[in-house]
This record gives sequence, structure tokens and C-alpha cells, in this order.
Amino acid sequence: MGIKIIRKLSVVFMVSLLLWSCENDSKRRLETRPKAATKTAIVLKETPRFNQDSAYAFVQKQVDFGPRVPNTDAQLECAQWMEAKMKSFGLETSIQQGEVTAYNDQKLRMINVMGRYRPEVKDRILLCAHWDTRPYADRDTKNLNEPIDGANDGASGVGVLLELARIISLDSIGPNIGFDIVFFDTEDYGKPETSMVGSSSDSWCLGSQYWAKNIPFANYRPKYGILLDMVGASNAVFPKEAASMHYAPFVMNRVWSVAQAMGHKDYFANINGNPITDDHIYLNTIAGIPTIDIIHYEMGRADFGTFHHTHDDNMDVIDANTLKVVGEVLTQVIYQE
Repeated sequence: MGIKIIRKLSVVFMVSLLLWSCENDSKRRLETRPKAATKTAIVLKETPRFNQDSAYAFVQKQVDFGPRVPNTDAQLECAQWMEAKMKSFGLETSIQQGEVTAYNDQKLRMINVMGRYRPEVKDRILLCAHWDTRPYADRDTKNLNEPIDGANDGASGVGVLLELARIISLDSIGPNIGFDIVFFDTEDYGKPETSMVGSSSDSWCLGSQYWAKNIPFANYRPKYGILLDMVGASNAVFPKEAASMHYAPFVMNRVWSVAQAMGHKDYFANINGNPITDDHIYLNTIAGIPTIDIIHYEMGRADFGTFHHTHDDNMDVIDANTLKVVGEVLTQVIYQE
């Protein structure tokens, strides 16, 4: 996860916000009943069962590669594994590789990994997460210049989306729409607050900026997009992130209504969050895809989890139940279409 602090958003965006605001998985299926009537009167659909242990294993596998930092062997190995995994689920896969320039003028190998479910279907949605890890633990008190595991910040969103692809690929009925999964690289290579080198402007989310300027799908017009970032920690809370509410309020409100109808209001809190610089900003502003960010943010602290950009962001942070909640909600949203 990139800058993720309100003061890092561009002045232009902040002003606009202020103005705007005046047995076998195919047979084991889960039917969740709403606990109470909601304002939108959502009737929950029968969906494939999201396997939290499988999602957890996908997170663990990424961490086992080591820090997925650009220009490393771990980066290459993990990218190849993610593509192969999606291909094994029957998705049409592709790689978008390029070179981007970091805040310090370092050239970075960027690998965006993509998988398409039923690419022939016109009605589509975009599902995405970043998969790279922070190259330094700049919010830690020790080993600040060493990369982090990024179990939550990086691997968790990928784990959820891989499991989602797996269970839907096994469903003989399937949803009415197609979807595209994009795993963005070089999201977390932004300028450290303590660095005196280079510019912090747009130094984060380099992979999604590249993708938004060079969309590899012809005439691509998905209905909307959903970004997952830091969705695996215990007791995670996802407020309604402000930039998402600015660019795609209809998507945000729909997803949160589904989550609350499923009984997950403690996770998908009906509270307004701060604006966060993340991949969804560039999907909205460059690609023109209305996209929301489901992201763990603690409003009481006005910050992310205490493990954010530290060496404590490891598998000890990951809670399989949180992965399950996010996965179930996302699955239900897809089958609602």
C-alpha cells in the first residue's frame, strides 16, 4: 500500500474533494441470509463457498517467496506463480511488463499480472490489488533499510482474489458478468517521508499509473472497479474511503450495503474515511474507471495498522476470518450483477 496518508494527496484533488463534499467446491455453496432488512432491500444470492484456508495459503505462498521487491528474483518468481495459478483456474492470462522510474531515478522492472474470466462477455468489472512489497521498513525502529514481508500490505488482496477466481472457476453456473483481475506492481516504492531525494509527487502506484495509460484490453469499459489493499489483518475495519466516495459513491454504497446485509457491519463500517492515495486514484483519474478502495484504516488513530511499513507486517498479522469476510462480500457483489 502506497502513501496512504491524507496529506500526501495532491492539492488539486483535496480542493476538488472539499468542493464536492460542500464436497467439491462447485457443489458446496453458501447461502447467506440477511440478518435484518436493509435500506436497499438486497436479496442475497446463492454463491460458491469462499475457503478462508485456501486464501490464507495463497497469502503464505507469496510471503514464502521473500519480499516481492522490483528487480529481484522474488519478484519474477511470484509473478510467474500468480499467472500460472490464474491460468490453472481457467482464466485468460497475460503479463504487462515495462520499466518505470522511482522517486530517486532508479529504473524498476514492473510486472502487472492479469487474468480474465469469460473475456467474451461484454458486461465486466475490474478487480485489483497490488502485489509488490515495500523495499524498506521506514516506519519501523530497526532495520529500516531492509524490505518487509508485506503479508497484509500486498499479499492479502492477492490471496483473496486468487481464491475468488478459484471458486468461481469451479461453479458450473457462474455469475452473469465477466471480470478482470489485475495485480499491480511497483505500488509501494514511493518516496519515504525522511528522504531528501527526488519528488514525492505520484511516486507511489507506478504500476497502476502505467496500466491506466496503457490499458492492454481493447475498448475496455468495465462497469466499475474494486481495489483491495490490506484486507487480511485481525479486527480490520474498512471505512468508506473519501476518494472512493468522491469518484464512485454508487459502487461504495452498494458494496457496503451488501456487506451489512451479510452481517459484516463490524468490518465494513458505515463511517466516512479519509482520502487515501492508492491505485484507485489513477484508475479513476487516468483510465476513467469508477473504482473504490477497500482498505484497512483506523479512524481513531488516523493511521493504518501499527504494523504498517514495518517488519511486523508478517504472517502473524493475517487472520483467515478477515480474508473470508472480504472474499464472501466480493463474491456476493459479483453474483448480484
